[in-house]
Amino acid sequence: RTTASGEPLSNSAATAAHRSLPFGTWVKVTNLRNDQSEFVRITDRGPFIRGRIIDVSRGIGEKLGMINAGVVPTRVEVMAPVGG
Repeated sequence: RTTASGEPLSNSAATAAHRSLPFGTWVKVTNLRNDQSEFVRITDRGPFIRGRIIDVSRGIGEKLGMINAGVVPTRVEVMAPVGG
């Protein structure tokens, strides 16, 4: 399938979904349980579940130790807004 930005969905890419950040924005996502961080680019919309702020690709979720843990507390820091 394709993402809301029109890019093909890739489980191995450094991408994420966010409800309002512009497509192409780079953010640093930190798993607050283990302090691991990764940089991802916003390419999709979501998550649409109350209380969740970002949904990362499976590959990033594995790197951050989120897959077996499910939903984890995170910090999301905008690194480079589109056009910035």
